[in-house]
Amino acid sequence: SRYLIERGFEVMTCPESFGMVVTNGMDLSYIGAIPGMPNVIQDTVMSLQITHEDGFEAILKARGKPSVLICDRGVMDGSVYMDYSDFERLVQKRGLEVCDVREGRYNCVFHMVSAAEGAEQHYTTLNNEVRSETPEEAREVDSKTIAVWVGHPNLSIFDNSTDFETKVSRIVNAAANLVGLPTNAKRFTKYLLLCEPKLEDFPAEVDYRVFEVEKVYLLNSIDAKMDSNENKPNKEYSFVRKRSQGQSSIYGQTTVTYDSSTREEIEVKRIIATRQEYNTIC
Repeated sequence: SRYLIERGFEVMTCPESFGMVVTNGMDLSYIGAIPGMPNVIQDTVMSLQITHEDGFEAILKARGKPSVLICDRGVMDGSVYMDYSDFERLVQKRGLEVCDVREGRYNCVFHMVSAAEGAEQHYTTLNNEVRSETPEEAREVDSKTIAVWVGHPNLSIFDNSTDFETKVSRIVNAAANLVGLPTNAKRFTKYLLLCEPKLEDFPAEVDYRVFEVEKVYLLNSIDAKMDSNENKPNKEYSFVRKRSQGQSSIYGQTTVTYDSSTREEIEVKRIIATRQEYNTIC
């Protein structure tokens, strides 16, 4: 957050809701105390999480300045600790679908792989009172947490292949790229397949999601305007995207700016809240 604040952004951080419950009196033994207790706890955590995120976002929007809300956890994380069908019911009783909380709520998801995976010598439960897993259990939870976020269009995983300082630097670069600051972060590569893949041939351990994408380029941002000095097209363009899975659709807008000093394209993405706004922009 300090990196972003130093560059003019308003930054707020949303704390982990489960940790808030535990540090305010709930003992971990409550989880298995009576049948159904895990669902009650996760229902409470989800309510806290959504309320805090929405409230903090409202404050930042009211400020009217460039801002970033950093959430310690995301709503989807709760699905790791309960039956998935029960999690779906908790989401649906709030008038939402899983697609809404996985892809339509957060502009990006940064997953920091547990030290238990690749840096076991640094794994400990002593610095976190809500952490009780053995290294083996921590690796299992970590793998499941990554899996529930598969499908988000901007999921980044930061493993322990480097030392911790470099790991943090990689995250800072990714955050800078997200908000449109100059960065040396790696870019994604997409491939055009010769034929449609057969999903039944995918290995069982590979998680995937199937969705449809509709992308609409905004004509007034990519018209034939030319730069009189360099004879190049307009250096900024924008497009909106509809990403559908089943009956649920998520909308977003991306603005791409060409930085002539670094010869890099900088993308800034934002979630479009409603289909009505999407149609208005188009």
